Amino acid sequence: MSDNFGFANTVDRASDDRTLTYLEAITEALFVEMDRDENVLVMGEDVGGEFGGAFKATKGLAAKFGDRRVINTPIAELSFTGMANGMALMGLRPVVEMQFADFISSAFDSIVQFAATSHYRGIGKVPWVIRAPSDGGIRSGPFHSQNPEAWFVHTPGLKVVAPSTPADAKGLLAAAIRDDNPVIYFEAKPLYRSIKGLVPGGGYVSEIGKAAIRRPGSDVTVIAYGTQVHTTLEAAHLVADDGIDVEVLDLRTLKPLDTSAILETATKTGKVIIVHAANRMVGVGAEVAALIAEEAFESLDAPIVRIGGLDTPVPFSPPLEDAYRPTAAKIEAAIRKLADY
Repeated sequence: MSDNFGFANTVDRASDDRTLTYLEAITEALFVEMDRDENVLVMGEDVGGEFGGAFKATKGLAAKFGDRRVINTPIAELSFTGMANGMALMGLRPVVEMQFADFISSAFDSIVQFAATSHYRGIGKVPWVIRAPSDGGIRSGPFHSQNPEAWFVHTPGLKVVAPSTPADAKGLLAAAIRDDNPVIYFEAKPLYRSIKGLVPGGGYVSEIGKAAIRRPGSDVTVIAYGTQVHTTLEAAHLVADDGIDVEVLDLRTLKPLDTSAILETATKTGKVIIVHAANRMVGVGAEVAALIAEEAFESLDAPIVRIGGLDTPVPFSPPLEDAYRPTAAKIEAAIRKLADY
């Protein structure tokens, strides 16, 4: 395996910034962290060999690190997540690939009942990462399009991250692998090959628990994460010609939330919209809205607005899925309405 990991547009893994896709950044993080720490291993369905997983995120790992550290598993999420628990307790750092985030529910007991509680019960550290390819918009229907992050944000003992850029896809995955807590890493399938960005070389990390301003503004704040950061930036561009200055805050980490950044931007603009692709009811946006209402109410000039998926399974039909999901047009309309409030 060459130092460029087979990517035509990369140079050396220790080099300065390169332009990578979101998916390439994930793959590079795995190569770097496995090379850095022999206790890091990858496991999941079809992650080894030439196949490299359903989305090719692990392609080339087995050739470099061997099948003792790149482990193909049966289609049995509860079983191999339980294996990861045991490995982590014995000092390894498994990175578990759920083929789709939707299938994570099959491993719910291993994650929520065991891994999340082990530290508090005095059993020990469980330093695994679950990579969960999530989100829809690509006509994959209800079993391959879900955004189940709220389940895990609600669970004490877990950390939850959701990168929106290639740089954070690499940096947050590296940070998650090095973290001594179990981390659910939600990676956005629609972003895999649709976006590119500068990615630092070497073994850098993006700090877990820190949000990022993707667009500074003064009139309206939109808070988002994952794919919806890009949808929101599109909407912000659409209203800019009419003099509406939108600030976009990318949460990046869903647990722990960067409460300081959330309150700072809410106080700055006084008008807040929260967007996520997951269905709106009891989603992450509800927690963010409650935080702002409790801690920054006197700074608000308008009601807090939430935009999310409808309270239905994700439709397969393209027109129905478009109706289900937040879109730039829906966000644009909400921004204009709130700006005029």
